Amino acid sequence: MHRAIRLATLASVAGLMAGGLAACGGGHAGQHGAARPAAHVSKQASHPAVTPSLPAMQVAQLSSGPAKVKAKGAALADLGSMRLLWSRHLDTERPIGSITKVMTALVVIRAGDLNRKIRIPKAVLNYVAKYQGESAGLHPGDVLTARELLAALLLPSGCDAAYVLAMTYGPGMKAFLAKMNATAKQLGMLHTHFTSPDGLPYPTEYSTYSTPADLLKLGIAAMKSKVIRSLVDLEFYHLRKVRGVHHAYWWDNTNGLIGNYRGAVGIKTGYTDAALHCLLFEAIRGGRTLLGVVLGSPATGVDAASQAAARMLNWGFGLKPASAG
Repeated sequence: MHRAIRLATLASVAGLMAGGLAACGGGHAGQHGAARPAAHVSKQASHPAVTPSLPAMQVAQLSSGPAKVKAKGAALADLGSMRLLWSRHLDTERPIGSITKVMTALVVIRAGDLNRKIRIPKAVLNYVAKYQGESAGLHPGDVLTARELLAALLLPSGCDAAYVLAMTYGPGMKAFLAKMNATAKQLGMLHTHFTSPDGLPYPTEYSTYSTPADLLKLGIAAMKSKVIRSLVDLEFYHLRKVRGVHHAYWWDNTNGLIGNYRGAVGIKTGYTDAALHCLLFEAIRGGRTLLGVVLGSPATGVDAASQAAARMLNWGFGLKPASAG
């Protein structure tokens, strides 16, 4: 069943300021934790990233932040006031795991033709096995629409769905990755790079990376899409068997906030050994929309990232409107 789809007024984010912002999160730009090697860490620590075509997000001057958030990188923004409420290592590049799939979905949706019928190739089994990726259990020979494959991509985090969509909409992996990276540049994500359509750690664990600042931009762009909003808000997706076309599928949402945190509407989880637990998230309460991200949450359990996100959201929604705006 579909849960109610909440609509919010969203605007583009750019020029997210670092420097003093890192101090708001109790961290320092020089501490990289699980980030990529020092030579690859963003040099924006003391300067704002400027994208002239997009409006800058203002910074809330707050003396404290959410407690007990151990993520290595994080950010929380109020989209109504377009203010960055809190951040930690805002411009430090880190692996992001399956948050990558949000960009994959965005590229596919922008290409259009979501009713396109796609036959699942046998090669998908070798792909998932080779990289030990999460699977939506797609059966070779089944025919699914691109829209159905987006559900397989975003809810159970199917790397098999990412592979099929990339090969179809590239066409081919190399062409699709070029589209992902081009879209990142268009969105002003200047410290982001993709080498896979799913966040799997190849050719290295740090080849695909982004920053909290860039992922806020991705989250805003993604949640402008009615298709993405209608999927990431679901607790599960059930696709009934169609004889001679495809098997039955049941895909649960990996986002622990959905169905458990009041007002949560998305967006996407991520995990690899290097990325640790990651989550790009959005929630709406009392007419306020908060968008946030956590990267590198310590592995205290499968919901480590959503627990950190819940603490951030509780803190953000607990601010008085004057403080938040």
